[in-house]
Amino acid sequence: MQDTFTHKGMRKKLVETLKSKGVTNEEVLNAINKIPRHLFMDSSFIDHAYVDKAFPIAADQTISQPYTVARQSELLEVKKGDKVLEIGTGSGYQCAVLLEMGMNVYSIERQNELFKKTKLFLPKLGYRPKKLIFGDGYKGLKEEAPFDGIVVTAAAPFVPKPLMAQLKVGGRLVIPVGDKSQIMTVFTRTSAKEFKKEEFGEFRFVPLLEDKN
Repeated sequence: MQDTFTHKGMRKKLVETLKSKGVTNEEVLNAINKIPRHLFMDSSFIDHAYVDKAFPIAADQTISQPYTVARQSELLEVKKGDKVLEIGTGSGYQCAVLLEMGMNVYSIERQNELFKKTKLFLPKLGYRPKKLIFGDGYKGLKEEAPFDGIVVTAAAPFVPKPLMAQLKVGGRLVIPVGDKSQIMTVFTRTSAKEFKKEEFGEFRFVPLLEDKN
């Protein structure tokens, strides 16, 4: 698992690309500049690791486009030490970005193959989420709620009510809502019963899997 000067140089270029696309949060950009994304991908894709594109990983899933990861991280508006729930651990890359930013991260993965792989892989890079759980993301993680931020890294056909309920007042849920293409939607909890909804353009994600058992 090497991280060479070449990789570091490619990351710097990626950060410049993200800035040109409007990402301004310095903590997010610093995290992306630091994390060896190529190690999160199959070796056959290493040449593409720092191109701003999504790529396939195990279990018919993808590692999200760096711009998407950066934008979702930015939209969370969380600060160091905040408690964040991630729905869809996937490759672990988004989780690593949040950990690099100093968050306390709780992450849920629905695909057992990915869960097992990522649970072993993240600590090898020095990234340790508070909890990494194999389970149904639609249900959230009630026993650890409330959260300062919740980020959903897969397409949700609807907004799961448990996720809304598990937000702190002032907390933000960042979720791509829709079927074939998704609208990046942010819900901010303004009181015990009220939420403010904002939309931030169209994105494409693989579907969020519901527990069918």
